[in-house]
Amino acid sequence: MIYLGSDHRGYQLKEKIKEWLTGWGYEYEDLGNERYEPEDDYPEFATKVAKGVLRELGDLGILICGSGIGISIVANRFAGVRCGLGFSEEQIRRGRKEDDINCLALPADFVNDDEARQIVRAFLETKFLGEEKYKRRIREITNINE
Repeated sequence: MIYLGSDHRGYQLKEKIKEWLTGWGYEYEDLGNERYEPEDDYPEFATKVAKGVLRELGDLGILICGSGIGISIVANRFAGVRCGLGFSEEQIRRGRKEDDINCLALPADFVNDDEARQIVRAFLETKFLGEEKYKRRIREITNINE
């Protein structure tokens, strides 16, 4: 399952992503906001998506706000969520291959629709390499809070 969430600055891009996911045959759940609301706050939607990502191994999240920074900070507060802020297709391919990111944060104010489409596609299609050095690094991250 792919969980989606955005605040008002990411709302329009989220709606486009839903169209792309449908066209590509992916199953998703929109966790809000359900409408454009200029006074909403990103922590609510980032929290819902982060909890969704943790429901089942293999679930993914896509979060969108203006800079992508705030929404990624919130998501990364949840142990087990590895949210990467995406500015390019190649950057996100590396994040999936090497860091096994399970959540993507998009900066709606800094990527155009074509760039966003390529980034989302890379996020969904790229798999974790699973090499021992990458697994070791993820374990080290996991152990920071223990």
